[in-house]
Amino acid sequence: MKTKNILGIEIDNVPKYQILEKIKKYLYQGKDFVHIVSVNPENIVIAQENKEFKKVINTAQIKIRDGVGVVLAGKILGVPVGERVAGVDLMKELIAIASKMSLRVLLIGGKPNLANTLANCYQQAYPQAKFVGFEAIKNIKKINPDEERKLFSIVSALKPHLVFVAFGSPDQELWLERHKDKFKGSVCMGVGGAFDYLSGKVPRAPVFLQNLGFEWLFRLVNQPWRWRRQLRLVKFLWLMARERIKRR
Repeated sequence: MKTKNILGIEIDNVPKYQILEKIKKYLYQGKDFVHIVSVNPENIVIAQENKEFKKVINTAQIKIRDGVGVVLAGKILGVPVGERVAGVDLMKELIAIASKMSLRVLLIGGKPNLANTLANCYQQAYPQAKFVGFEAIKNIKKINPDEERKLFSIVSALKPHLVFVAFGSPDQELWLERHKDKFKGSVCMGVGGAFDYLSGKVPRAPVFLQNLGFEWLFRLVNQPWRWRRQLRLVKFLWLMARERIKRR
């Protein structure tokens, strides 16, 4: 799969349909741990500070450009990365694929009971597939070994084809990498706050705002606590400006 490099981060430079075809190929094979990571401005900044996270991104089998900022950055630096592929939208498409292929799907993390509630909703909407939701780990910053053991017993029994983890970045990606031996045969994806949007608990920006690149602003208005996270966007702009000057 073709890739482009922005600030040391590899990003897949192929249309979304090719990404979906590659994922389906992995699902048919069902042999290895397959990691899908979302590359957005915030994660690029975190990766500059966290070398382990940077390695996890760059070694992932699929790296999607989840953020208008990444697409614009590619254009500014002369390394176009193609259209945006939002993580929440990719998850929706993979759920539909799970139904068509009669797959087993595991939802992990999110707010209390949210994964289970969302899994039950999907089970009713897509009865051809099997959905299980489990909060699993209440505090990803301070993991309880008993919680992990219970989770891995579920993983062992279910043998999921698709795994969606909502611990937030970079924790979800680092956690999946540490335990990839538990997820052999699974396509795994960290989805951050996707459970909130897909369950309707948190409104998503209108499509026209998404297309204009202002989804981040809509989120900030609806979730003011995000303001600290938005500071990384400022650093991303500074890093981009510095990189642009270097390339002149």
